[in-house]
Amino acid sequence: MNSLTLPDHRRIALDRDGYLRSLEDWNEEVAEKLAAAAAVQLTPAHWEVITVLRTFYHTHELSPAMRPLVKLVARELGPDKGRSIYLMKLFPGNPALLASKIAGLPRPTNCF
Repeated sequence: MNSLTLPDHRRIALDRDGYLRSLEDWNEEVAEKLAAAAAVQLTPAHWEVITVLRTFYHTHELSPAMRPLVKLVARELGPDKGRSIYLMKLFPGNPALLASKIAGLPRPTNCF
């Protein structure tokens, strides 16, 4: 998938791994499309994590890998949500990769 097509027929460019080529293209509609492509239906719990990720990125210009993501979510949303199992339920597979992709952020550099 090299692009997303929005309902208004705008095309959003993606890289070969499905991440946005331009971070400025991100909005909630784009997030919904990226999530749907990954078979994820966004809930308020997803949006909490996405918001934490985007805030962290805008401060540090870094997408956290899994361990730092768990610690970040624990600090920002509480210890009950800052657990790998919680994040894996929301973002199956590799939560750091999938959450960053849906949040419109670059691929975490130390994730495989």
